[in-house]
Amino acid sequence: MSDQIKHECGIAKIRLRKPLQYYIDKYGSPLYAVNKLYVMMQKQSNRGQDGVGVANIKVDVEPGTRYISRYRTIKPQPVQDVFQKIGRKFEKTQKKPGANMKDAEWLQNNSGFTGELWLGHLRYGTHGKNSIESCHPFLRQNNWRSRNLVMAGNFNMTNVDELFDILVGLGQHPKEKTDTVTVMEKIGHFIDEENQRVFNKYKNKIPNNEITEKIGNELNIQRILKRSFKDFDGGYAMVGLMGHGSSFVVRDPNGIRPAFKYIDDEVIVVASEKQAIKAAFNINYEDISEINPGNALIVHKNGEYDEVPIMKKGVQKSCSFERIYFSRGTDPDIYKERKDLGRLMIPQILKAVNFDLKNSVFTFIPNTAEISFLGMMKGVDEYLLKRRKEIIIDGKPHIDALEEILGFQPRVEKLVIKDAKLRTFIANDESRDELVANVYDTTYEVIRKNVDTLVVIDDSIVRGTTLEKSILRMLDKLEPKKIVIVSSAPQIRYPDCYGIDMSKVKEFVAFRAMLALLEERNLDDQLEDTYHTILANLGSKDQRNYVKALYDQFTDEEISAKITEIVRPEGMKAELEVVYQTVDNLHEACPHNLGDWYFTGNYPTPGGNRVVNKAFVNFMEGKEIRAY
Repeated sequence: MSDQIKHECGIAKIRLRKPLQYYIDKYGSPLYAVNKLYVMMQKQSNRGQDGVGVANIKVDVEPGTRYISRYRTIKPQPVQDVFQKIGRKFEKTQKKPGANMKDAEWLQNNSGFTGELWLGHLRYGTHGKNSIESCHPFLRQNNWRSRNLVMAGNFNMTNVDELFDILVGLGQHPKEKTDTVTVMEKIGHFIDEENQRVFNKYKNKIPNNEITEKIGNELNIQRILKRSFKDFDGGYAMVGLMGHGSSFVVRDPNGIRPAFKYIDDEVIVVASEKQAIKAAFNINYEDISEINPGNALIVHKNGEYDEVPIMKKGVQKSCSFERIYFSRGTDPDIYKERKDLGRLMIPQILKAVNFDLKNSVFTFIPNTAEISFLGMMKGVDEYLLKRRKEIIIDGKPHIDALEEILGFQPRVEKLVIKDAKLRTFIANDESRDELVANVYDTTYEVIRKNVDTLVVIDDSIVRGTTLEKSILRMLDKLEPKKIVIVSSAPQIRYPDCYGIDMSKVKEFVAFRAMLALLEERNLDDQLEDTYHTILANLGSKDQRNYVKALYDQFTDEEISAKITEIVRPEGMKAELEVVYQTVDNLHEACPHNLGDWYFTGNYPTPGGNRVVNKAFVNFMEGKEIRAY
């Protein structure tokens, strides 16, 4: 994606199902889980480099022993940094008098990060400052083990204000109005109530220290989660570790955010991406499955587990951006889908180059678009094979022409190179334009001037800023006849509110194109009409997406043509055309990830409609703030 956006975080969870001594004896090291978690997090580093955290809980250690350990960091290369800290802790432990690194009991009494429960988190900061206090896992502490909660997640809530008010109504005094704190405190409230319920059951019947054990074994975690999650609106995969040793992973009812699991007799593992589990445990992909939407994977104190419903499952709308861009393309399913995204663009590409493949050069930008590029070239080959058959069967060409037909190969070049050390998405809006002009470099003297058409495929086009400020200016210096920019994703028209940092509608080049079309056709009074309609319905819980009607007046081709005008730099000499994937083709390529609200405005939860309407109101009122 040449226009970088901040997006999904990553989670990694491991539950050792056997005592630590088992892993020391079998694998020869107390670092079995540490090493596995490191691989899982490293393989998901694409999901977050703003901060990293790791937490660990020991099960069944004696009172007076520290049983929760946590490190967080916002340093460069945070995954390496946090695991180096853990490694140094083990080095110090090894130097203690009487140290025995092969004795699990000694280790758990003398060192942190020797427990059975592990949780790792990778953060992309979409809100607030990038401070260590913003890094997951978060910790809710209590002197009763079963009231402690360690939480991390890949999530965004659309109704934080409502959830905050619920907490206040419960009698709490939340310290922040953020979705992370609000979610944790709401779950914590019902954990406290469930603890109290079990305590009251045995009060005055057995000693309090025995009640503690009863609580750990009898907490109804499914009941806790049902009560906690009933008011949540958003996309989420949330992980919670409880101090007494139980844990849970909850996935939203529409399956918006990903959560994959692997279970055998030694471990229970959860991650945001299948590839992370595959790499860490060297297992078959078919042994990895999704946590079902609306379900919780609950792992009990004794290491047994259940996957149970927490909320009624909705229509599954898993995020299609996971397949287009966010997740690693080494997952075989994602690899195939991205190739299909490129292949399905061929009819539009052929039309854009006027079917003149002899004078067309194909390339891609950035590197993440390489897989869709391969699919695009496969589509070109399929087209050429079909044309060769038609020419040979119907035309009966001369031998010289036959050799030319059979020997023709489409031209492929590496024309644009990104400097990985420069990341435009870490800059504020004011300085982004200055940076994008220096992020890319190009290859000269391979294009036939004023003859060749360049076909450049990208994952998606969000703002159009990088095209206008950098890429098109560079490509135009090669003096091609025409430049065709291909987006393997459809036009991004609407804000996301379930994890991606796309909430200001005026930043979308498709939105700006729609505004320009309204103005050209003297329809811009509709903006005020839509604004007042939204204001009149702001209090309604059943809002619909009122912005859709503005787009519905124009065809996809009309908006693409206007986008072409908008991103065309002043003074550009080559012809220019921007073509986008269709939503139908997206669904054909990614049939199991049908979440397409940023393209279609069809939000899977009521909060989505409220967010898009609020984002439009913010635009009309000139407010530079997020809509959620």
